[in-house]
Order: sequence, then structure tokens, then C-alpha cells
Amino acid sequence: MEQEQVITSIQNPKVKRLIQLQQKSSERRAAQRFVVEGARELMHCLEAGYEIAMLFYCPEILTRYEHATEIMQLARQAECYQVTPRVYERFAYRGSTEGVVAVMKSRSFGLDDIKLSASPLLVILERVEKPGNLGAVLRSADAAAADAVIICDPLTDLYNPNLIRSSIGAVFTVPTVACRSEECIAFLKAHHIQILTAQLQDSKLYYDTDMKQPTAIVMGTESTGLTNVWREAADAHIRIPMLGRLDSLNVSVSAAILLFEAIRQRDGEH
Repeated sequence: MEQEQVITSIQNPKVKRLIQLQQKSSERRAAQRFVVEGARELMHCLEAGYEIAMLFYCPEILTRYEHATEIMQLARQAECYQVTPRVYERFAYRGSTEGVVAVMKSRSFGLDDIKLSASPLLVILERVEKPGNLGAVLRSADAAAADAVIICDPLTDLYNPNLIRSSIGAVFTVPTVACRSEECIAFLKAHHIQILTAQLQDSKLYYDTDMKQPTAIVMGTESTGLTNVWREAADAHIRIPMLGRLDSLNVSVSAAILLFEAIRQRDGEH
């Protein structure tokens, strides 16, 4: 490999390109590239089979972390740029991301790429927009070893840096697919996976519902809930009891409650 270039200015074209990819989903789609910030997130991304296109690192920060040597060995397979602390601080979201930011090559995943277990457990999100909510759901899905998270009619880019950051890399550890609701419903029915929609109306308590069989837990936005497409496709409507004055939970909290109810029921079989 050629000697690494040391970047000392935020006006460097490579840095400007990195910032474009961080900020604009249209640039990410056109270039088939996305940005991962942080050693932990990058390791999850590499373990999932993604390839590095470019890597920017600040040795004064990176060398403090346990994965520094491994990351640098992998990084030397691609374009690698050393940056000064001042430059790193300008494009890093937070100072605690171990001094490494990478531009990765995008990959396309579809419903047919999901490897289903003997009794699948999936999370379906319809039109959930906030990257922080999506990231938190992915972390719960990883903790519950869900087969996949399917985002229907998405309003945010799956490679949004805020989504990657808030998921702490779970977007790479849990199979994550975006598609239309109609496609997802057809997929679930073809694989005989029951559809449980989380909704207040015409529903029964979630812990009175059998989740030991193949199950997809479907949730919508906090403001508008699910559309009729999902309500009509459902095998059952379930709800979490609300004992206070409010009538909704954050979607990521709801997802965690429902996922671990499924785990509780399934563990009871062993």
C-alpha cells in the first residue's frame, strides 16, 4: 500500500465527500456508499460482510482502544487516511467514537435473503420515521435474537448515520429489510407466520396471545398507528395495558415488551 496521506484540513475533498455521505441520503443512494462511525459499529459492520471503501482515523484517539490493531489491519485493504484531531472533531458526531470513521460499500437485502428459524420471530415496523426509534428497536431485536426486522414503506434511509449510531451496530447484526407493506404481508403468509398487530382498538392483552408459533409483531407510528392494510391482514390484534392517563408507549419500548413476551413463552417450553 502507498504511504498514507495525512489530512490536516476540513476542506480536503475526501473529507468533504465523507460529510456529503453523512448528511445526504441521495448521495448515499447514488454512490452506493454509507458512513459508519466508531470502532464497535465498524467491527459489527465488517463481521456482517460489508467492505470498506475508505477509512479515516485519528491515531491519537484510536490507539486507546482494544480493537485498534485489528481495525487498522482491515483498513489497509482499502483507502486509508490519517486525520488530525482537529479535523476528526469536525466530522465526528461525538468525541467518544474511538477515532475512526469509515465509508462502506452498500449491499442490497430483500425478503428472500432472510434466513428463517424453525419458529421465526420477526418485528415489522410500518412507516416509522425517527432513526433513534428504529435503532432502539434493532437493539431489542438483537437482544431477543429475532430473525429479522422488516421496515415497511420506510420514511428513513437504513444507512442513515443516526440509525446506525442509535442501534450501536445492531442494524448489521439483525437482518434488516425495507419493502412495501403488501410485499411483506405476502411473504409472511407464504411462510405461515402469524401477524400480530399492536393496536388499542379491537384487541386483546398481549400476554393472552400465543407467541410460541411463528410470529411477526407489527407496529406503526406513535401518532397514527397502523394503516388498515395491516389491521385487515392481522391474525390477531394485541395491546399492552395502559394504566396511566396516556394511551401510548414509545414504539421501541413496545417492541421490547412484546419481543420478550415471545421469549418468555418460548423459554417456558424448554
